[in-house]
Amino acid sequence: MGMEIVPMTAAHTARLAVLERLCFSEPWSEKALLEETENPTACFLTAVENGEVLGYAGMHIVLSESYVDNIAVFPEYRGRGVGRALTQALIDRAKAENGAFITLEVRASNVPAIALYTALGFQKAGVRRNFYTAPREDAWIFTLSFES
Repeated sequence: MGMEIVPMTAAHTARLAVLERLCFSEPWSEKALLEETENPTACFLTAVENGEVLGYAGMHIVLSESYVDNIAVFPEYRGRGVGRALTQALIDRAKAENGAFITLEVRASNVPAIALYTALGFQKAGVRRNFYTAPREDAWIFTLSFES
């Protein structure tokens, strides 16, 4: 069986909390992830293959605006299209909700993520100076507009 993108459930949150600690200097806790499974504005998706959690992506949709919170893939599964599939699934969901746009922030040094977002049509919309801590770094804001 190949990779599937499924809604995040309570069964995924313990493993995703491990991923959060691997990827982020200010990780979401298992409790915080679990709370998102009940949040009506949240769209959190998990990539799974043969029962194994590969990564996840989450965003919040308010009216026609979609804001990505996190996209993360376990290191051993990177380079296999997991991040692309998760990001595309978020885009598809935002469009299905009649969204006007989807936006996200990314560390300026995260070259692979920036390349992915650009390849999917996101455009750099701004910079948040010194947004990230540990280490301190600028956040680049990328937006994909659905309106012509």
